[in-house]
This record gives sequence, C-alpha cells and structure tokens, in this order.
Amino acid sequence: MSSETPLDQVPSARALLRERDYLFFWATRWLGSFAAQIQSVAMGWHMYVLARHTRSVEESAFLVGMIGLAAFIPVLLLTLPAGETADRYDRRKVLLLCLTGEVASVLTLAVATWRGEASAPLLLGVAALFGASRAFFAPANTALGPMLVPRALLPRAIAWNSLAWQTASIAGPAVGGLLVAVSPAHAYTTTFFLYLGAAACVFAIRRNAKPEVQPGSRWQLMKEGLSYVWRQKIVFGAISLDLFAVLLGGATALLPVFARDVLHVGAEGFGVLRAAPAVGATTVALWLAANPIRQKAGLYMFGGVFLFGAATVVFGLSSALWLSVAALAVLGGADMLSVYIRQTLVQLVTPDHMRGRVAAVSSVFIGASNELGEFESGVVARLLGPIGAAVFGGVGAMGVTVLWAWLFPALRKADRLE
Repeated sequence: MSSETPLDQVPSARALLRERDYLFFWATRWLGSFAAQIQSVAMGWHMYVLARHTRSVEESAFLVGMIGLAAFIPVLLLTLPAGETADRYDRRKVLLLCLTGEVASVLTLAVATWRGEASAPLLLGVAALFGASRAFFAPANTALGPMLVPRALLPRAIAWNSLAWQTASIAGPAVGGLLVAVSPAHAYTTTFFLYLGAAACVFAIRRNAKPEVQPGSRWQLMKEGLSYVWRQKIVFGAISLDLFAVLLGGATALLPVFARDVLHVGAEGFGVLRAAPAVGATTVALWLAANPIRQKAGLYMFGGVFLFGAATVVFGLSSALWLSVAALAVLGGADMLSVYIRQTLVQLVTPDHMRGRVAAVSSVFIGASNELGEFESGVVARLLGPIGAAVFGGVGAMGVTVLWAWLFPALRKADRLE
C-alpha cells in the first residue's frame, strides 16, 4: 500500500468480494492447493507402502524423502527462466499451461495405479514432472494476484490467499487420508478433476494479466531479478529465513513414518496428523485477515519461526496422538504468522514488473525448504531414526531464528506492514 494509506484505513476484507477476477483467482488457489495436498498425501503414503514390502522403516522413509528431492530439482533448474517468463508473458496463460502439466502428471499416476502398474520409479518421475510445472506456476501465480486488487487491499488479499491455501490444507490431507485408505487410485482420480476445476477458474479471469515488459535480453532480466533480491536485504533475509528454518524443521515429511510405525494410527490417523498443521494455520490466517499486524512485524515473524521449531521438537518426542496433533497445530499456526509477514513484506516492496522474477527466486527458496526439506528429513531419519530427525530439525530451526535475527537487523526491526 502507499505510504499515504494508514493501515487502519485499509478497506475491509468484504471489499475483496467486489473484485470478480480476484474471486476466480482465489478459487484457483483453493482448488489447486486442495488437489496438491491430496496428491502429496497419496504419493507419500503410496511410496511408503510400496517400499515397506521389501525395505526397512529407515530405507522406506528415505524413499519418501526422495519424492521431495525429485520435485525440487526441476524447480531449482527452471527458477530463473520461470521468473522471466512470468514477467514477459500473460500470467494467466502461464498458469493454464502449468495446470495442464499437473493434470497430465496426476492422470499418469491414476491410470498406472488403476492398472496395478505403479512403482517407486514412476512416483519419482511424476514428482519431477509436477515440480517442473510448479516451477513456472509459483512465480506466475504470485505475480498475478497483486494485478487483480487495488494496492490498498493487497495486505488483506495476501492473508486471504494464505487462507485459501490453509483451508485446502485442512481438507486436503483429511480427504487424502480417507481416499488412500480405500486406494491411492481414488485419490489420484479426485486430484485430476480438482486440477481441471482450477484451470476453468483461471480461464474465467478477464483482466489483462500481461506485465509491462522491460527492455533487455532474457539473461539480463534474470540477472536483474537476482540482483534485486540480493540488494533488498529485507527481501533476501525474509526468503532465506524460510529456506533454512523449514529446511531443518520439515518433520511433516515424516508423517507417514510416525503414523504407521511410531504412533501406530494407520492411514486414517495419518490424515488427521497431516491436517493438524493446517488447522492451526487457518485459525491464525482467519485472525490475520480481520486483524492485520499493526506493529513490531519483524519481532512477530521471528517469534513465529522460533515457536515453529519448538513445536517440532515436541512433536518428535511425543508418543501420544493428541499431543502430536496439538504440537502440529501450534507448528502450523506459528508458520502461518511468519509466512504472512514475510510474503507481505516481499510483495509490498517489489514493483509489479519485477514480481515474477522475485517470486521465482522466492519459490526456489520455498521449494528448497519444503521439497528439499523432505529429502533432508529422510536422510537424517535414516541416520538418527524418525524421532531423532524431528528433534534435530526443530532445534536447528530455533538456532537459525536466533542467527537470522542477528544477521538481518532491518528485518528484525520491521514495524508496520505498509
């Protein structure tokens, strides 16, 4: 928002209901996130079940982590061209092409599973295809949102964007757990139709979604995006904090292991565990949508990341389902607080013609923290066991929080999100 618009005079969230194209955009985020959550649950559980037929718990956990690595490698390799694409071409059309790739990836899984031909290599290959689609989807999606709302509504829109993702993250794992209890094929088929719905919503957006193309070659534009992120220390500090904190604290990647061999709660319990972080995150997102951060945003952000690490430790040490669910809910709420502040800071300080490239750099950091974090958790679980991996990651996330608060004082001192 502009410096002339005080935070307490920002239009209410109800003003978003008058933005037709934003509503279709929000529906796209919800449907796409819902589908991705079901697909993630199904692929993780499917891989673990397939691996456990012939491998130990530790080796099977490692293969579950390999899904994250397979999805992350394309994101890493395609980040720069994906950001430049989002700043050069119609962002709506980019999203449609990406959703086409996601439809193709999950349809491949559905057909193979129905035919009884699914295998670990196939799951890894589909994860790589999905990662390639998401590499282009993330920057185009992030850059499109601010084009569809007045600037004064952007902080609230970011909160509602997060709410779309989090509510889908509640329903997705729960529905995914129920579907994989019947058959992973049912989960993949459901995901296929959800992606089609997301594509239809993107198609319904009418507003011009093509950014103002800046002069220069593709390489010059990609280099400009990297340079901008490096110069803007608030941007660099915010997205790198996400990278290292979640990279170390990615205990959710091990939920299939905890559900089956630590807590012994099966596929249904796995769905509950998978949904718990989103329950906490949605609660915080609802509060933030109605009550934007007024002051001391930086301190709230660092506090959220530290609490995220502490809750991860509690989850790792828990042997009771109720305590594990509670720890995961706190973990999700703390992460939502820090993510909201980081995303708002980054989008407010980034000009529109740079948003695709900055979002691309941010997406590779987020991808590293999520997909690569799953791989890290799988590797550490093989060395220390699942409980040791979760505790190690939580302690590491708390340590990163303290270090980043010292390395980036401007981020720590950030006050009002304006």
